[in-house]
Amino acid sequence: MASKPGILTDWPWTPLGNFKYVVLAPWAIHAIHSFVVKDEKERDLSHFLIFPFLLWRMLHNQLWISLSRHRTAKGNNRIVDKGIEFEQVDRERHWDDQIIFNGIIFYITYFTVPGGTYMPFWRADGVVITILLHMGPVEFLYYWFHRALHHHYLYSRYHSHHHSSIVTEPITSVIHPFAEHIGYFLLFSIPLLTMNFTGTSSIVAFAGYISYIDFMNNMGHCNFELVPKWLFSIFPFLKYLMYTPSFHSLHHTQFRTNYSLFMPFYDYIYDTMDKSSDVLYEKSLTRPEESPEVVHLTHLTTLDSIYHIRLGFASVASKPYISKWYLRLMWPLTSWYMMLIWICSHTFVLERNHFNKLKLQTWAIPKYRIQYFLKGQNEPINSFIEEAILDAEQRGVQVLSLGLLNQGEELNIYGELYIHRNPKLKIKVVDGSSLAVAVVLNSIPKGTTQVLFRGKLSKVAYFTALALCQKGVQVATVHEEEYAKINMKLNTKLAGKLALSKNYALKIWLVGDGLTEEEQLKAPKGTLFIPFSQFPAKRMRKDCFYHTTPAMMSPTSFENMDSCENWLPRRAMSAWRVAGILHALEGWNVHECGHTIFNIEKIWEASLQHGFRPLMIPS
Repeated sequence: MASKPGILTDWPWTPLGNFKYVVLAPWAIHAIHSFVVKDEKERDLSHFLIFPFLLWRMLHNQLWISLSRHRTAKGNNRIVDKGIEFEQVDRERHWDDQIIFNGIIFYITYFTVPGGTYMPFWRADGVVITILLHMGPVEFLYYWFHRALHHHYLYSRYHSHHHSSIVTEPITSVIHPFAEHIGYFLLFSIPLLTMNFTGTSSIVAFAGYISYIDFMNNMGHCNFELVPKWLFSIFPFLKYLMYTPSFHSLHHTQFRTNYSLFMPFYDYIYDTMDKSSDVLYEKSLTRPEESPEVVHLTHLTTLDSIYHIRLGFASVASKPYISKWYLRLMWPLTSWYMMLIWICSHTFVLERNHFNKLKLQTWAIPKYRIQYFLKGQNEPINSFIEEAILDAEQRGVQVLSLGLLNQGEELNIYGELYIHRNPKLKIKVVDGSSLAVAVVLNSIPKGTTQVLFRGKLSKVAYFTALALCQKGVQVATVHEEEYAKINMKLNTKLAGKLALSKNYALKIWLVGDGLTEEEQLKAPKGTLFIPFSQFPAKRMRKDCFYHTTPAMMSPTSFENMDSCENWLPRRAMSAWRVAGILHALEGWNVHECGHTIFNIEKIWEASLQHGFRPLMIPS
């Protein structure tokens, strides 16, 4: 929102929320119906293609978003180092409003403007007219319109909304108040209306011009330099006809320079060219890929999680992960993604962060959770993880945390497998179990004397049970098999604190994977479910309390947090991820994997000293 919002700031369909797309429905349905029912000679392809063209524009923008986030996370050719936060994601989540607005205008124009119907597929004269009109009046008028928007009156009421994003993403290019978009559309309609009135319009010229605007807008705001230097060496005049991402980035950091639309020509003429444009271009173009100190490894969970990761839908990734109904409608694309990842998989950089001068990255193993349970997948998964560890070793990474990849003893002995295979590793492999145990212990209400363990037992469960018994808290189970497994992990002096319960009457449950609906229904009213697993229990009871999986809130100084970690709330991080950061901050030169665990109290105190805080739940 601008600092002093003016008239026509909000979009007309803002009250509709996520149902705003219904305003396009009557137009799109009419176009499709007309194309289907009419005879072949009466069908108008230009009318029918408006809606598919709008879908293409959304896909085009989304591809730029994913590419930009991936490249800026890797660091090579990045322009501005500062990251973005949740506030910017929220401000830019309605980037598709301008596509809806354009779509309505396109449909109205079809019915009202001469020459807008039955356009041929190609006409060379229309393409030439479009190019000339854009280079002339459109670029010229935009330059002065843009300078006017930077006058304090218009800037405070409109354009400051766009400039709230100092670090830009591709979709930043279309984040403007409604009134501003009206002005832009009037400018860009000059070539389109001219073609209509002169009878030279064509589908290629129409779609090509709008796609050109989208492409240049997205490129100019992507925050990484991609225009090669050789292009300007071969064609020197291009520096006046085509801007670069670094050129426009200076406009967002300096505000009073580089006003041009896509062609810097008018900045040269009117002496508003930023003097550091060439220097920043050279610097960004030669910037190498970033080498982090800490890497967090993770993997995809459900099939829909491909859209939730930071490289997917920005607005979806900025909220705790739940399966959305509209994602289910995309199952053909989701299935295609799954097959592509399964066949042509490659570990990729997901996001970057900075904290206390530490450079952090999250890498994703291209495997879904379901694959961890398939026969014959253990070795391929372990190969991916080991390759990632060795790659991190070559890059000089200090600590690698396994995160969701810490799937159990049967897969990789809680990460110890990789140490056995590579005994000379300098990088420290951390499974984070110690902090996970500490978080679980500190989530149990003070004064608790008995807890019930349910679900699949893990390393965290065993060490949590041991710590509770040492504190004098009785640990109960309802299954003899679980009782025997925990009893094997406890020494003889503490075994007396372990009990085999005949009922589910206890109100503090420590739960792992596999907690069933039937078992939850047996819990008394007001039961507190505290997970010790990396995946949350399904919430079946409204009269009970559910804690999050072991996690902590990150300090406010933790930079570039604009997406949620799976099902956790904003700015929350899993204990397994935090543990890797703490090992690097404290300089603990030890592995934490296998059947051993780090000092629980020591890592808990370190987490608090560095500003991490436990999550609270309603009581």
